[in-house]
Amino acid sequence: MFSKIKKRYIITVLLSGFFFVGVSFKEDFFEIAKQIEIFTNIFKTVNQNYVDETNPSELMDKAVKSMLADIDPYTNYFSEQDVIKFKINNTGEYTGIGAMITRKDDKLIIKEPYKGFPADKAGLKAGDEITQIGDVLLSDFKDDASQLLKGAKNTKVDIKYLRLGKPMSTQITLDEVEIKAVPFFAKIDEKTGYIVLSQFNKKASSETREALEKLKNDGVTQIILDLRGNPGGLLHEAVNICNLFVPKGEIIVTTKSKNEKYNSTYKTTREPIDTQIPIAVIVDGKSASASEIVAGALQDLDRAVVVGSRSFGKGLVQRPFDLTYGTQVKVTISRYYTPSGRCIQALNYSKKDKNGKATKTDEKNFTAFKTKNGRTVYDGGGILPDVELEETKLSSIAEALQKNDAIFNYVTNYYYKNPSLGDKIPTLTDADMADFKAFIKKEKISFDTETELALKTTLEKAKKEKIDASIAAEYQQLLTALQKSEETLIDKNSKEIKNLLLDEIIKRYQYKEGLYQYYTKNNSEIKKAVTLFNNIAEYNKILKI
Repeated sequence: MFSKIKKRYIITVLLSGFFFVGVSFKEDFFEIAKQIEIFTNIFKTVNQNYVDETNPSELMDKAVKSMLADIDPYTNYFSEQDVIKFKINNTGEYTGIGAMITRKDDKLIIKEPYKGFPADKAGLKAGDEITQIGDVLLSDFKDDASQLLKGAKNTKVDIKYLRLGKPMSTQITLDEVEIKAVPFFAKIDEKTGYIVLSQFNKKASSETREALEKLKNDGVTQIILDLRGNPGGLLHEAVNICNLFVPKGEIIVTTKSKNEKYNSTYKTTREPIDTQIPIAVIVDGKSASASEIVAGALQDLDRAVVVGSRSFGKGLVQRPFDLTYGTQVKVTISRYYTPSGRCIQALNYSKKDKNGKATKTDEKNFTAFKTKNGRTVYDGGGILPDVELEETKLSSIAEALQKNDAIFNYVTNYYYKNPSLGDKIPTLTDADMADFKAFIKKEKISFDTETELALKTTLEKAKKEKIDASIAAEYQQLLTALQKSEETLIDKNSKEIKNLLLDEIIKRYQYKEGLYQYYTKNNSEIKKAVTLFNNIAEYNKILKI
């Protein structure tokens, strides 16, 4: 009986093209084989008998992605094109236009051209909306349009785009693009070095090492490592970066899984660069995964003071598995644990609330752990900084303004209204904030806060039930009150929003490098780190040295 099931299972997989991640012949094999056979029969029956023509590849794609989405956001299926992008993210090298682009509402928008690369040389600016690539009209192209901007080196690509609604065109010559893991490092003062680590690709540790050595040779005696906005990447690169500052043989991270072969302990394997130099690591709510391994390990080993706001809280490890036809599936295989034994995963995807969302561990249920010197740290919700700065936390209204591109779009208009600003750093006034709020109203930018979305959902349901006319006045009254409340929130958080606007403005004129240079003299987290360094007794007290 078992032999027949096994044979049918193998034939089914080959015939359907469905992928299967191999498992050992345990008690769950029968259930997996059974469910795949049921699925295959449903898939074949529907496609053969449905009244209209079906698209088997689209149905399968949706089925697979829906299945994986129910597990966690990090277990994903990758098409052949996705695999190429995944490899680019890990190597930091590709041939293309050298710009961050995004597709939103069927529009392909330049978010950030990288200085000196093809898009920049061709005159493209942040905010430009690409409408045509070669002979392809993007309004008719539903696949990943960014692939049309990749190809062999020196390939010339004609594009058409809109700038503030005005049609324009240019030609881009594709070239090799190297995305640096360390896009910026510099001396802040005679003693303090500043290193920005933006991602963990295969060059992350070597670039960090190079920056550290150059700064030390230039007389630096204390280091700020900036991990803000760093989404993570390669785990072994996180270990190697910690190794720059801690001795050989130190445990940095441990992974634990239901599958024993994925249980691993990662230790430093090389001689360090400097085990004594004072370090401040800066994190924020967008520092995740490998960033949290570095911050958490250096915190647990009392090797650095962590400054900023609580990190994202991703304590899950993924591994890609190659499938047929050049595709892949990336699977969450384990959780990682910092040297003290804590897992900082914030969301529990195995336990969902009534709305189907992953539950979050309440702070009162966090477990306490001890660092090497006996300090208390906690699991369950990201890395909590040793020096937490409340003013650096992103408010809900600021998140909404960023998510809906209110800040980005306003600065696009600001840039063309102020073409001669150059390297000058503007001072944003109350009049600028009033102009910003007027822009939001004029462009009818929705904040899409949870309350606003819930209200819109209520109206949509009312329309379906044909009772919207009877509540129209009350709905409009609530919406107006909500919008006034949101405007009040903008006023309440004006300082934070001004900073976000200013960051975006500086990037438009001086690129990301200019923003980092501005940070060295004006950023609150960096200022706090320098203050700590200048009061070494306070620094040592935090670390219980």
